[in-house]
Amino acid sequence: MQLALFFILPIVLLSSFPDAEAAMYSFVDQDGKLHFSNVPADPRYKELPGYEEQRSTFVYGRYGQFINDAAKRYGLDPELIKAVIKVESSFNPYAVSEKGAMGLMQLMPRTAEEMQVRSPFEAKENIMGGSRYLRKMLNLFDGDLRLGLAAYNAGPNRILENGIIPKIPETEKYVKKVMQEYGRSRVNALARE
Repeated sequence: MQLALFFILPIVLLSSFPDAEAAMYSFVDQDGKLHFSNVPADPRYKELPGYEEQRSTFVYGRYGQFINDAAKRYGLDPELIKAVIKVESSFNPYAVSEKGAMGLMQLMPRTAEEMQVRSPFEAKENIMGGSRYLRKMLNLFDGDLRLGLAAYNAGPNRILENGIIPKIPETEKYVKKVMQEYGRSRVNALARE
């Protein structure tokens, strides 16, 4: 029975906490009780192997059609859209940044309005609006992915001024993280084929 729970509970947890951080930990206490946490406070917790891949598959399944539709509509790689969502909100459709960016692709209110997104916390609308804005930034910078991502994060004017990624630590870190996630996502997509 306990062994069956070990395999069933992570799947239940996937559906209960789809927007939590990627790692999940567990341990069995002295009474044989199984414990799970995404924030391990006890040294007995050990990371569940393969949880991040299972979670990614679950989350992508949840938003996959919206991502694919946006990718086709705006001529983007779906893995790029996934990478932006992962870095922006960790797939949390209700995320709000300190600066007021909203939803999966973290649209600022003005950007959401410009992209005709009326309900920024509605996944399909947010993904479509964010993808449209990402395409706009890529077009503005002749398809240069790094500059397009920097513009997505910091706004296009800062990049247009000098034609380079501005020396803003948040933006530099953002571009690096999205590029890393995009690379990882593409490798995983190739492995699934």
